[in-house]
Amino acid sequence: MVKAYLVKRREYSMGIFTRKNPNGGIMDVIRCDEKSYLIWKWRPVGATNDRRANSLRAGSSIRVKEGEVAVFAYKDHPEKGYDYLVGPYDGWIKTANLPILTSIIGLAYNNDSPFQAEVYYINLAEIIQIKFAVPFFDVYDNQHPEFAIPVAVRGTITFKIEDYKAFIRLHRLIDFNLENFKTQVRDALSKYVKGIVTNIPEDNNISVLQLERKILEVDEIVSLKVRNRFAEEFGVYVSSLDVETIEIDKYSEGYNRLIHLTRDLKTQTIEAETQANIRNIHDMQRINVENTSETLRMTREEDQYARHMATQSSNIEARRVEASEKVGIAGAEGLGQMGTHGGAEVAGGVNPVGLMSGMAIGGAIGQNMAGTINAMMGGGVQGQQPPVIPNGGLSYNVVQNGQATGPFDMNTLAKMIIAGQILQSTLVWCSGMNAWAKAGDVEALKPMFQGNMGSGINTEMPPIPPQ
Repeated sequence: MVKAYLVKRREYSMGIFTRKNPNGGIMDVIRCDEKSYLIWKWRPVGATNDRRANSLRAGSSIRVKEGEVAVFAYKDHPEKGYDYLVGPYDGWIKTANLPILTSIIGLAYNNDSPFQAEVYYINLAEIIQIKFAVPFFDVYDNQHPEFAIPVAVRGTITFKIEDYKAFIRLHRLIDFNLENFKTQVRDALSKYVKGIVTNIPEDNNISVLQLERKILEVDEIVSLKVRNRFAEEFGVYVSSLDVETIEIDKYSEGYNRLIHLTRDLKTQTIEAETQANIRNIHDMQRINVENTSETLRMTREEDQYARHMATQSSNIEARRVEASEKVGIAGAEGLGQMGTHGGAEVAGGVNPVGLMSGMAIGGAIGQNMAGTINAMMGGGVQGQQPPVIPNGGLSYNVVQNGQATGPFDMNTLAKMIIAGQILQSTLVWCSGMNAWAKAGDVEALKPMFQGNMGSGINTEMPPIPPQ
């Protein structure tokens, strides 16, 4: 069935080609076989004039590949505009797929009457790449606008057609020529790049001497602005614009004058920074000297204060002994008067108990003073081992006022207990003991605390036995 259909269509087509048509219209196959193109105009085989080339009939076959669009431009009816067939499409020209064709055929022609239309193919997949070179033009420095430096820019622009309707509005397809279009692109690009690069130093605070080193920043700025302008003016999409080279004319007068001025300013800046650093170093040295002097002064004062405190500490013991002596003398004087003022008169006015107590206390005080002085002269402090009495008798050292005193023999200790100078909680030590102990816990001293009134000695005179 398919084979019969193709044979019938071929016979019909051959009949059309062999039959002369008074209106000059023929049926043909409309397609583009070009491998690389941007805009291509279709012409039928054997066409001898524009009118014959543009005479089309409904029912002619047409093929549009993917990535391209066929544009029908109605030469005799420009007010009708354009019809578009976007690929992929493979079929026949009919009113169903060409809306404008309906009104044209319906004007006065039969369905097989020819109509005038130019057919253009636009390649939406074609990528156009154009090299451009902008010759030397003057760029003024942002810091020294009196100097103009010649600058040249070279690069590549890559674009393609995306919005074909916008492209058609901006360009007459009937007059379109790709080489002319490329020339227009180069001219416009040269104008755009020149204007953009000229304003980069002032707009972006970049010295003209730094343009070569900052080529990536320049490329980004130029690409953004050119892409927008090309879309508006040419109806194409710029996929990339690469600024490959920025060249500065280093032999120009402006460059040499600016570079010398810049070097001089840089030298002055370095000198100023060096002087500032030197001043900072001097200031730091001065501050360090002042700080060192102040530190030494404070150290001297602290040493003097420490020595003063050491002297005061040494004098405290001497003052304590002196005070003890005064207390002892005052106590002895007071006890010496006990027989007269404080005790009962016995045996001619003399109180034996008071006299004995005075003697005991005086002796104890004397022993205490002697022990304190010996401890100070020998450097004895609590925690150090007291000297041993050479006579081998049992004697104890006693802690008084935080200092080790003594040693005292047993009689002296008994007197000191009577006088209240030694309590059961008083720390004592004798040769052979491992550590200081409370007097009440020492076996040799316990009897002294067990007598009348807590003492170990009976101080009351016993009654006279009967005779």
